[in-house]
Amino acid sequence: MFNKSINRLVNLLCIVSALILVAQATFAQNAKPSPSDCDAYARNYAERYSGSMLGGAAKGAARGAIFGAIIGDSSKTTKRGAAFGAVAGGVKRGVNSNELRRRAYDDCMAGRVQW
Repeated sequence: MFNKSINRLVNLLCIVSALILVAQATFAQNAKPSPSDCDAYARNYAERYSGSMLGGAAKGAARGAIFGAIIGDSSKTTKRGAAFGAVAGGVKRGVNSNELRRRAYDDCMAGRVQW
């Protein structure tokens, strides 16, 4: 008699534990992150994948210098090309960063991001 009661109690505890685990898994899948969580995720994502401002400016300067050297014959044209390329490269990096951030935020708010 006593063994049957213990077996029933153990079975009941196992069933309740299984139900709790299923409920937690279901809630975790349906929980949506808050806008502040998504903003933090998006900022981190953009910072990680957009590259540095200095790198964008350096690449732009190199490309501008090459273009200036091809177009003009003087070092003045090369310097102007490098300066223009540095500004353009830095701006391009900023635009890329903002676009990455916007996409990451939208993906997070839509629930397409795994936490």
